[in-house]
Amino acid sequence: MSSLQKRMAAVILKVGESKVWLDPSKAKDIESAITKADIRKLIMKGHIKVAREKIKMPRKAGKKKKGSGSRKGGKHSIVTAKRKWISTVRPLRRMLKELRSSKEIDNQTYRKLYMLVKGGTFRSRSHMRIYLEQHGLVKKK
Repeated sequence: MSSLQKRMAAVILKVGESKVWLDPSKAKDIESAITKADIRKLIMKGHIKVAREKIKMPRKAGKKKKGSGSRKGGKHSIVTAKRKWISTVRPLRRMLKELRSSKEIDNQTYRKLYMLVKGGTFRSRSHMRIYLEQHGLVKKK
Protein backbone atom coordinates (compact mmCIF):
# COMPACT_ATOMS: atom_id res chain seq x y z
CA MET A 1 0.00 0.00 0.00
CA SER A 2 1.12 3.53 -0.67
CA SER A 3 2.46 5.58 2.21
CA LEU A 4 1.06 8.79 0.66
CA GLN A 5 -2.54 7.56 0.99
CA LYS A 6 -1.89 6.26 4.46
CA ARG A 7 -0.35 9.58 5.54
CA MET A 8 -3.27 11.60 4.10
CA ALA A 9 -5.81 9.27 5.73
CA ALA A 10 -4.02 9.68 9.07
CA VAL A 11 -4.32 13.47 8.79
CA ILE A 12 -8.02 13.29 7.88
CA LEU A 13 -8.88 10.73 10.58
CA LYS A 14 -6.68 12.55 13.16
CA VAL A 15 -4.78 9.40 14.13
CA GLY A 16 -1.25 8.09 13.66
CA GLU A 17 -0.22 6.33 10.47
CA SER A 18 0.07 3.01 12.30
CA LYS A 19 -3.63 3.23 13.28
CA VAL A 20 -4.85 3.57 9.67
CA TRP A 21 -6.23 0.36 8.10
CA LEU A 22 -6.32 0.08 4.32
CA ASP A 23 -8.52 -2.62 2.77
CA PRO A 24 -6.15 -4.98 0.93
CA SER A 25 -8.88 -6.11 -1.48
CA LYS A 26 -9.36 -2.49 -2.68
CA ALA A 27 -5.64 -1.78 -3.18
CA LYS A 28 -6.09 -0.47 -6.75
CA ASP A 29 -8.78 2.06 -5.71
CA ILE A 30 -6.62 3.25 -2.83
CA GLU A 31 -3.52 3.54 -5.06
CA SER A 32 -5.44 5.73 -7.52
CA ALA A 33 -6.58 8.15 -4.79
CA ILE A 34 -4.22 11.12 -4.86
CA THR A 35 -6.29 13.91 -3.28
CA LYS A 36 -7.77 14.31 0.18
CA ALA A 37 -11.23 14.32 -1.40
CA ASP A 38 -10.51 10.86 -2.91
CA ILE A 39 -9.34 9.61 0.47
CA ARG A 40 -12.51 10.99 2.17
CA LYS A 41 -14.67 9.08 -0.36
CA LEU A 42 -12.78 5.85 0.43
CA ILE A 43 -13.27 6.49 4.14
CA MET A 44 -17.04 6.95 3.57
CA LYS A 45 -17.14 3.65 1.62
CA GLY A 46 -15.27 1.89 4.43
CA HIS A 47 -12.15 0.99 2.43
CA ILE A 48 -10.03 3.04 4.83
CA LYS A 49 -10.69 2.84 8.56
CA VAL A 50 -9.13 3.52 11.93
CA ALA A 51 -7.76 0.24 13.27
CA ARG A 52 -9.41 -0.60 16.59
CA GLU A 53 -7.29 -0.42 19.70
CA LYS A 54 -5.75 -3.54 21.12
CA ILE A 55 -7.22 -4.49 24.49
CA LYS A 56 -4.62 -4.62 27.22
CA MET A 57 -5.29 -7.65 29.38
CA PRO A 58 -4.67 -7.18 33.10
CA ARG A 59 -1.55 -8.93 34.29
CA LYS A 60 -2.03 -11.61 36.92
CA ALA A 61 -1.07 -10.47 40.41
CA GLY A 62 1.64 -13.10 40.91
CA LYS A 63 3.18 -12.57 37.49
CA LYS A 64 4.66 -9.12 38.21
CA LYS A 65 8.30 -9.21 37.24
CA LYS A 66 10.51 -8.37 40.19
CA GLY A 67 13.91 -9.23 38.74
CA SER A 68 16.97 -7.06 39.20
CA GLY A 69 16.36 -5.29 35.88
CA SER A 70 12.88 -4.14 36.94
CA ARG A 71 13.86 -2.72 40.31
CA LYS A 72 14.34 0.97 40.82
CA GLY A 73 15.77 2.71 43.84
CA GLY A 74 18.37 1.88 46.41
CA LYS A 75 19.35 -1.26 48.24
CA HIS A 76 16.47 -1.17 50.75
CA SER A 77 13.75 0.35 48.58
CA ILE A 78 11.91 -2.93 47.89
CA VAL A 79 12.24 -4.48 51.37
CA THR A 80 13.44 -2.00 53.95
CA ALA A 81 16.21 -2.89 56.36
CA LYS A 82 13.76 -2.68 59.24
CA ARG A 83 11.25 -5.06 57.58
CA LYS A 84 14.11 -7.50 56.87
CA TRP A 85 15.20 -7.30 60.52
CA ILE A 86 11.64 -7.90 61.74
CA SER A 87 11.23 -10.95 59.49
CA THR A 88 14.45 -12.40 60.93
CA VAL A 89 14.03 -11.58 64.63
CA ARG A 90 10.36 -12.49 65.16
CA PRO A 91 10.70 -16.18 64.18
CA LEU A 92 13.87 -16.47 66.29
CA ARG A 93 12.15 -15.04 69.37
CA ARG A 94 9.13 -17.26 68.77
CA MET A 95 11.44 -20.29 68.56
CA LEU A 96 13.11 -19.31 71.83
CA LYS A 97 9.75 -19.10 73.57
CA GLU A 98 8.79 -22.53 72.23
CA LEU A 99 12.08 -24.03 73.45
CA ARG A 100 11.61 -22.46 76.91
CA SER A 101 7.97 -23.60 77.22
CA SER A 102 8.92 -27.17 76.21
CA LYS A 103 11.73 -27.11 78.84
CA GLU A 104 14.45 -27.70 76.22
CA ILE A 105 16.30 -24.62 77.51
CA ASP A 106 16.25 -23.00 80.96
CA ASN A 107 15.53 -19.35 81.73
CA GLN A 108 19.20 -18.44 82.03
CA THR A 109 19.98 -19.88 78.57
CA TYR A 110 16.83 -18.25 77.20
CA ARG A 111 18.04 -14.81 78.41
CA LYS A 112 21.50 -15.34 76.96
CA LEU A 113 20.14 -16.45 73.56
CA TYR A 114 17.54 -13.65 73.55
CA MET A 115 20.31 -11.09 73.84
CA LEU A 116 22.30 -12.83 71.09
CA VAL A 117 19.23 -12.66 68.85
CA LYS A 118 18.87 -8.98 69.67
CA GLY A 119 22.51 -8.46 68.73
CA GLY A 120 21.93 -10.02 65.31
CA THR A 121 24.10 -13.08 65.87
CA PHE A 122 21.78 -15.53 64.05
CA ARG A 123 20.76 -15.38 60.40
CA SER A 124 17.87 -17.81 60.71
CA ARG A 125 16.16 -20.43 62.88
CA SER A 126 18.36 -23.18 61.44
CA HIS A 127 21.47 -21.14 62.20
CA MET A 128 20.33 -20.77 65.82
CA ARG A 129 19.52 -24.52 66.00
CA ILE A 130 23.10 -25.34 64.86
CA TYR A 131 24.51 -22.95 67.50
CA LEU A 132 22.43 -24.65 70.22
CA GLU A 133 23.63 -28.13 69.18
CA GLN A 134 27.29 -27.11 68.88
CA HIS A 135 27.32 -25.50 72.33
CA GLY A 136 25.24 -28.23 73.96
CA LEU A 137 22.60 -25.77 75.20
CA VAL A 138 19.52 -27.73 74.19
CA LYS A 139 18.30 -30.59 76.42
CA LYS A 140 16.93 -33.69 74.75
CA LYS A 141 13.61 -34.99 76.02
